[in-house]
Amino acid sequence: MSRSAADGIADLPPLRETIAAHGLDARKRLGQHFLLDLNLTRRIARAAAPLDTGTIVEVGPGPGGLTRALLLEGATHVVAIEVDVRAVGALRELQAASNGCLDLVEGDALAVDPASLGAPPCRIVANLPYNVSTALLIRWLHAANGIADMVLMFQKEVVDRLVAQPRTKDYGRLSVLTQHVCEVRRLFEVAPSAFVPPPKVVSAVVRLTPRPASQRLVGLGRLEKLTAAAFGQRRKMLRGSLQGLFRDPVPVLEGLGLSPTARAEELSVDNFVQLARTLDLP
Repeated sequence: MSRSAADGIADLPPLRETIAAHGLDARKRLGQHFLLDLNLTRRIARAAAPLDTGTIVEVGPGPGGLTRALLLEGATHVVAIEVDVRAVGALRELQAASNGCLDLVEGDALAVDPASLGAPPCRIVANLPYNVSTALLIRWLHAANGIADMVLMFQKEVVDRLVAQPRTKDYGRLSVLTQHVCEVRRLFEVAPSAFVPPPKVVSAVVRLTPRPASQRLVGLGRLEKLTAAAFGQRRKMLRGSLQGLFRDPVPVLEGLGLSPTARAEELSVDNFVQLARTLDLP
């Protein structure tokens, strides 16, 4: 990033002043909790390196704390997607200071294909709004062919589910879907005091790197339906919970070397993928 652009960002007012000037009180219905600590946001940005090639997609930038960090850490093309119209004015000021390195998309990230926003590789970096974080993740798992990697902040309990292993309480549908599509690495935790307003939970940052397409199911639909059925009735044996998907689950399970009396939490990700391949669904 050029010196003049760095100077432009350095000349912007502190984030607290930006928030006050634009009336950007965090709103619960939007799942907003703003990160103001530049040391912390720059740590997140560095975790997403390299930033100087392709397109960095940020979701829910709010007043632009993480956006500033991405630009200061060397991002040459950031596309920020923001649904809160109140934040657009603050982001426009940041855009003007960015020396052409920042583009804005006003709208709902659930309706946007991140890979369509700029030159590859596409990397997603975001402090995700709590109320849509898992929906966004599922959306991006479906679009993994166009995504190089993702560095995302969730509530810690969500990250616990993303990295969970079989036979643990946190292992479930989200664990299977995410681990099938991506290599998952927990990076670090963030205390509630780092946010304005402070949430009631600890947050955590995770890096998700999609596996090669040859190692993944062509579509996630079958795996989604299978895990929804299996974990939807978590204490049921598989021979019962999967009856809605198979005319008779028992011979299917036994044919794969799986016990019909096992429960969903006992199966590995690979076991679920094997089962999904037998389903006659898109």
